[in-house]
Amino acid sequence: MRNGLSRRLPRARSRPLAVTGGVVVAFWLVIVVAAPLLAPHDPLAQDLPRLAAPGAGHWLGTDELGRDVLSRVLYGARVSIPLALLLVAMSLLVGGVLGAYAGFFGRWVDETVMRIADLVFAFPTVILAMVVAAALGASLHHAVLAVLVVAWPSYARVTRGLVMGLRNREFVLSGRLLGFSAWRSLRVDILPNVIGPLLVLATLDIGTATLLLSGLSFLGLGAKPPTAEWGAMVAAGTQRFDKWWIGVFPGLAVLTVVLAFTFLGDWLRDTLDPGTARTIRAEKERVA
Repeated sequence: MRNGLSRRLPRARSRPLAVTGGVVVAFWLVIVVAAPLLAPHDPLAQDLPRLAAPGAGHWLGTDELGRDVLSRVLYGARVSIPLALLLVAMSLLVGGVLGAYAGFFGRWVDETVMRIADLVFAFPTVILAMVVAAALGASLHHAVLAVLVVAWPSYARVTRGLVMGLRNREFVLSGRLLGFSAWRSLRVDILPNVIGPLLVLATLDIGTATLLLSGLSFLGLGAKPPTAEWGAMVAAGTQRFDKWWIGVFPGLAVLTVVLAFTFLGDWLRDTLDPGTARTIRAEKERVA
């Protein structure tokens, strides 16, 4: 397995979109760590000329309160990206555990978990996240919880399907006959065979989580002023369309993060789950 994976990993060099995605992700991760060193101004300071256009003094201009847009975009990465990573990790953990137990044990466990998941799927994702965030109160932490509520069922359903396809395989049944507990069978025999597709889904969802969190902040249900957060910055830009730089640059930041993780997710799917990749390519060719 490792040798096969190591042979497939170098193919990233021949995948320009994968390389581009990796470079962009690495760039933003560096920003997350080094934003205090790279930002030319305090992102909360209001001591600059107001609504100054991008130029030599302020590369991305200033907003209506005299704050440097570049500094706020850099510090916004420290909010949006770590929260998106945390959200995806929590969704993977909650949905993966529930889905694994539902798929392995079946019966009432399966019915309970899947009916709750179906209830969540019955509502549009964004609308349900808005309702939950509004009920909890506007804050970034509540926005994360709201997106978690709508995100975990996808992982539960995928994990359940994968586990159900593996639980009656010979190597799993052999372990059970040898006296393996259900937990050990899940951990030793099944988990290594489902982690690949789940990592692919998680990588793709990082961009989606960033977009959802920014959307909630855009609607006033996430970050509160004066926090430097991309969605809130875009919302501020909509109040002054003539001062385009206020909303365009944080919007571009969201766009690059979403596209980068999408490119990486596509590559990981081809690398870790080639069967699914072949099915998708065959379906595209059939439709074409």
